[in-house]
Parts: sequence; structure tokens; C-alpha cells
Amino acid sequence: MNEKKVLIADPGPLGLAAFALTTFVLSCKNAGLLPDTVGDVFLTLGLFYGGLAQLLAGMWEFKKDNTFGATAFTSYGAFWISLSSMIYLELTGVLNFGEDMNIALGIFLVAWTIFTFYMWIGTFRISTALNLVFTLLLITFILLDLTEFGVISGPIAGYFGLATAFSAWYASAAGVLNPLFEKDILPTGTFKKKQVERFGKSA
Repeated sequence: MNEKKVLIADPGPLGLAAFALTTFVLSCKNAGLLPDTVGDVFLTLGLFYGGLAQLLAGMWEFKKDNTFGATAFTSYGAFWISLSSMIYLELTGVLNFGEDMNIALGIFLVAWTIFTFYMWIGTFRISTALNLVFTLLLITFILLDLTEFGVISGPIAGYFGLATAFSAWYASAAGVLNPLFEKDILPTGTFKKKQVERFGKSA
């Protein structure tokens, strides 16, 4: 007896939107566009939108049999939760990295750079829109690594983070608007159908 397959909506646009908005706010801080008094506004976003919403999107991607989307959204959701928690616990004195805070953040970011690198390779089999998101994200992580370890200074990582956020918003908007209008009003540069079916749906 054949079981009826339960259809669910595409969770990709939600995950991309959550990633984009949280990245935008943090990158505004990193670029020096926010006063220091409001610089940590991203913490709650990191926990609930960039974090929780992406985790949920990742779980739904598992349901849709999309390994790439499930791995990406679940992982980056956990990234935002762990980053926000680490900074909050440091600010409240529960953790005490002291003068080694940059080292702690640096090694944390280096590990995520490695993860982002092989996920970036996977985007070459999905869509140009998603490839752009991951290309900018990879550059942003590398710049953040160099900043935390004192190799470079200044707001350049923040500006690349802003570019990453806007590219992710574009991919999210395409995932929402294209199906509604039943045409590609926001092109994503989808690869061949067989490749998309094997490696995950395009953004």
C-alpha cells in the first residue's frame, strides 16, 4: 500500500530571510554604523530569528529531503544561538575570557569559515544566487578571522557582511515572489534540473 506523501511549503525563503536580517544588524555594528550603546541589539535576533527560525527551517528541509538546505539552515541557526549566547554570557560575567576574548571569537569564527568553505563548494551545483550568498559569506568570515586576530582592522568585514545580507534577502525574496507570480521576476540562475534535484532546490 502506497503511503500518501505529505507536502510542506518551501522553508528556504524563511531560513534565508532570518539569516539575512540578523547578518544585516550585526554587520551594521561591525561596519561602525551603529552607536556602541545599541550595538548588541543583534543578540535577541540571533537567538530567536537568526537562531530559532533557521533551526526550524533546517528541520523542515530534512522533511523535504534537502540535505544541503537542512545542513546549512540548522548549522547557521546554531551559529547565531551560540554566538549570541557566548557574547551575552561574557557581558554578564558568566564567562570570563578577559583579554583573550578576541582569541575565543577568532577560533570560533575560523571553525565556521571551514564549514562555510565546503558548503560554498556545494552551491556551484545549486544556483548562482545561492553561490553569491556563500561567496560573500566566505569572504566575510575570512575578514572577521583576520580582524579578530589583529591582522587587519577597520569596518571592511562589516561592509562585506552587509553585502551578504542583501544577497540573502534577494534569494529569499525570489523564493517567495517567483512562485506567487508564477514566473522568475527575480532570477536566481538555476542550474540544470537533474543537478538541482540531486543536490537540493535552488534558493
